[in-house]
Amino acid sequence: MHVRTPKEPGTATILRNELATSRKAAGYVRHVEIDLTGSGLEGQFLPGQAIGVIAEGVDEAGKPHKVRLYSICSPARGEDGKGVVVATTVKRLIDEHWESHKLFVGVSSNYLCDRRPGDKVLVSGPAGKRFVLPVDKSAHDYVFFATGTGIAPFRGFIMDLLENNCTSQVFLIMGSPYSTDLLYHADLLRLQEQHKNFQYITAISREKQADGHDPLYIQDRIRTERERLLPALISPRTLIYVCGVAGMELGIFQQLALHLTGNDLRQYLDVDPEALAAIRQWTRPMIHKQVRPTRRVFLEVYA
Repeated sequence: MHVRTPKEPGTATILRNELATSRKAAGYVRHVEIDLTGSGLEGQFLPGQAIGVIAEGVDEAGKPHKVRLYSICSPARGEDGKGVVVATTVKRLIDEHWESHKLFVGVSSNYLCDRRPGDKVLVSGPAGKRFVLPVDKSAHDYVFFATGTGIAPFRGFIMDLLENNCTSQVFLIMGSPYSTDLLYHADLLRLQEQHKNFQYITAISREKQADGHDPLYIQDRIRTERERLLPALISPRTLIYVCGVAGMELGIFQQLALHLTGNDLRQYLDVDPEALAAIRQWTRPMIHKQVRPTRRVFLEVYA
């Protein structure tokens, strides 16, 4: 943790920067590879941790921009096999201010998306110590839930697990508004074909699914794929990881409570009796109060 702090960052070099979404996608997400040579951060990152990036220039108050964290999407070996080149998945932020109606362009994400191979960037990290794989990876099975750029840590996790011949069962449920928004889709399909212990399930919320289902949110796959997922979910070996937009965890927890009972549910959620009697009325403020994830559930959600 924090080998390089934001006050004393290292200097790294952009090695590769390419579009990660279809040209038809509504937004722009880029896969950015960073060469850490000379930064002091070589070999320091694990998938699930974050790298800090400090944009050039100053903010409206004339102060240097603050560090922004981006999830590492590389396996522990890095993109180069030596841990020297790491990658992250960055979405451009282009929006309209709700009150002034003026265009709002995010600083750090657009800065990083604009970098070209050879450009220098200030980096810090690693940040994050819980949203990582366990030391004994083969002692567990895994169910990963991702939306949008929340796929980043899972790309690294899955590569780490499958490339090291881990025989654990690995499920990835990936959600997006449209099929054109799916990130690393071709790579994940290829890995599913190559590894019988990896299953890749998508949930598209604004168009029909490839399997014929009507539009679905990510949590709906617990219902539609119950026969596939249930053996893993009731297993005492299984860990659940959730990464993506804040609020997605509520629907996942509700579906777990609707489809699991007794000790099968309690291994993931400690639910007050009155909340358990009214699952469909749960709200997000109840999480960590009346609905408490156990240490077998790992959350990394963001606004």
